[in-house]
Amino acid sequence: MTLTGAIAARGTGLPTIRLRLLETSDLHGCIYDYDYFHDKPDATVGLAKIATLVDAARREAANTLLLDNGDLIQGNPLADYVALREGLPPGAIHPMFRAMNLMGYDAATLGNHEFNYGLEFLERALADAAFPYVSANVTRADGSPLVPPWTVLERDLLADDGTRQRVRIGIIGFLPPQIVVWDKSRLAGRVTTADIVEAATRQLPALRARSDIIVALCHSGIATAPRQGGDENAAFYLASLPGIDAILTGHSHRIFPGSDYARRAGLDPVRGTLNGVPAVMPGFWGSHLGIVDLTLERRAERWTVAASRSTTQPIYRRDGGKPVALAEAKPAIIDSAAAEHRATVAYMGQPIGRTTAPLTSYLALVIDDPSVEVVNLAQLWYAKPLLAGTPHEGLPLLSAAAPFRAGTFGGPDAYTVIAAGPIALKNVADLYLYPNTVQAVRVSGAVVQEWLERAAGIFLEIDPAERHVQDLVNPRVPAYNFDVIKGVTYRIDVTQPGRYDSAGRVVEPDARRIKDLRWNGKPIDPAQEFIVVTNNFRAAGGGRFPGLDGSSVILDAPDTNRDAVSRYIEAQGSIDPSVAGTWRLTGNGKALTVGFETALAAAADLAGHPEIRMAGDLGNGFARFEMTIA
Repeated sequence: MTLTGAIAARGTGLPTIRLRLLETSDLHGCIYDYDYFHDKPDATVGLAKIATLVDAARREAANTLLLDNGDLIQGNPLADYVALREGLPPGAIHPMFRAMNLMGYDAATLGNHEFNYGLEFLERALADAAFPYVSANVTRADGSPLVPPWTVLERDLLADDGTRQRVRIGIIGFLPPQIVVWDKSRLAGRVTTADIVEAATRQLPALRARSDIIVALCHSGIATAPRQGGDENAAFYLASLPGIDAILTGHSHRIFPGSDYARRAGLDPVRGTLNGVPAVMPGFWGSHLGIVDLTLERRAERWTVAASRSTTQPIYRRDGGKPVALAEAKPAIIDSAAAEHRATVAYMGQPIGRTTAPLTSYLALVIDDPSVEVVNLAQLWYAKPLLAGTPHEGLPLLSAAAPFRAGTFGGPDAYTVIAAGPIALKNVADLYLYPNTVQAVRVSGAVVQEWLERAAGIFLEIDPAERHVQDLVNPRVPAYNFDVIKGVTYRIDVTQPGRYDSAGRVVEPDARRIKDLRWNGKPIDPAQEFIVVTNNFRAAGGGRFPGLDGSSVILDAPDTNRDAVSRYIEAQGSIDPSVAGTWRLTGNGKALTVGFETALAAAADLAGHPEIRMAGDLGNGFARFEMTIA
């Protein structure tokens, strides 16, 4: 405590302090306001624009802390270029940390995607952060911390009466414990994780003893269903623990407070509180700056939170569906990553082949789609020679892939769009967004059936007795969980309830959406064994697909799925996008009209699909479409 603070504490009381917490989360390598997939500026992304908002927020408030909530070093082509091509040679500083050091971050936590390039790369990158990293629920296999579980920032803050008061601000971090599943091939035997709430319960008493207020950096989303333990989205449960004064959350790529979250018991999407604790979630890719304004008062020898206000500030708005910038990129941040930006643009522009027709993913959630078909064909082409001469060579070979860029969590611009003509590396990254590696699993026909039942959970149940047009797609289910398995054929009956819930639990044991599942033209034999080519995330249990937990992996390839797609296109020279009729929606013999939303630009893709029609422009880059199924 400062001298002025000690004197005031013996008097009638201390003045109040106003502390502003500024949060970024899920930046995913987006320093520039640039779309590397389409090689053009993008007003909706960029840490450089957030930096301008941070400067303005600091001018408005005397006391600020700038904090990052994880998923920082992976997620866009620049991040891939730095990790997979440049590799951070000795003396090099990761451009994300170069920019963040310039911005003066105070602390940060790890996200799940920090581990996608392996521990060695992560540790090299973190070494140049000029601010502390914390994470309380991840340790090395021997029990030692990967990074400290928490830190205490001691700051002399300006009080309302003009005096300086010493405040101890505890910062504790958390990440989804599922990282040991999602990146099993990189972390097995090296890293362990714990339940977020259990880890917090262990660590908070010691941190509370050393802090006036505690801020949790929780790289985890907001779920209000009963806690299961080991929850991926645990921010709401974390808020029920005593001693936490503010929660900065993320991971789900959503906005809180705001309309993304309906009012539920304990959750206030207007005031921005979780179980009464102020909280904020600032979107993704630098779309928003999260702001929590706290009013602190001195009580019983400790500063405490007397009032709060949570808001998010966007870097853009939409006018007629088109993004309009609300912030300019800060030149110093742009300059800090200029070399990597130029190298990424050049790298992504390298041609590798041609396509005879356009490839788009606007309709990938409602029809068998060529953009997914190309990935499946590439995975089969890649894996087949690797399986030759192994005990698995004679088994039927299938491939599973999902439409990664299908708009569900990325907005109306997050779709694959590849024009007919030359295909460049940037187009391959557009087809396959993540740096997953190729793996193959050996599973039964029964597991193939359950795999597809789990994938079909992206659809809402359609009541054939209803006269109005019902919504088809559940916007809360990520598109990357909608696996299409090539090598079999099937129909998806959306009049049936989903067998699995969004967490992968069986909730309707008697429900079957997958109909007429066939291999080689005949009904699939549940006992027949198959090899399914997929990625390391899915094979290890990512998405909680039944029968997939890492134990059935029979091929762990050294290359990424994206590399497999790139090599396939190069080998073919020219590809002719088409689909082989793998799947289609059905109303189980009933003619139904269903509705869904996708990008307005999908209106240009309706030729050849008379069953789909545009029903209205939503004015935000999306449009409403209707589809007839039978």
